[in-house]
Amino acid sequence: MVVKGLAHTALNVADMEKSIAFYCGVLGFQKAFEMNHPETGKPWIVYLYAGGGQFLELFYGGVDYTEYKDSNIGFSHLCLEVEDIHQIAQQITDAGWELDKPAKLGIDGNWQCWVRDPDRNRVELMQIGQESPQWKFLQSIGR
Repeated sequence: MVVKGLAHTALNVADMEKSIAFYCGVLGFQKAFEMNHPETGKPWIVYLYAGGGQFLELFYGGVDYTEYKDSNIGFSHLCLEVEDIHQIAQQITDAGWELDKPAKLGIDGNWQCWVRDPDRNRVELMQIGQESPQWKFLQSIGR
């Protein structure tokens, strides 16, 4: 296979500090590094480590918000795999965030709950179930 995996997902954010506080302080990401713009020298990108070889890339300067609709083309949501769906749901609510959808078993056999980040991006938290098609596929390829 040519592609090794998803290296990062990039989001433009309105308030970098709020986004870092949410992803690091609430969800447990680790701030990896920052980059300044090569032409202006101003803060440009913050990389948050998500585990494995994956990062969340946050860009400064987001100003135009578009409300999610099922009919939108393009980005729908960010899904993060977790070990314990009930623990992460409690962690989110204990930090003062409201879940869009509480923890429940989905039709694919995975546990999931949903929250919005500071820029209202939809974030799904998913605990892979051992009867889910994802689990079965991963087992079939030795992962």
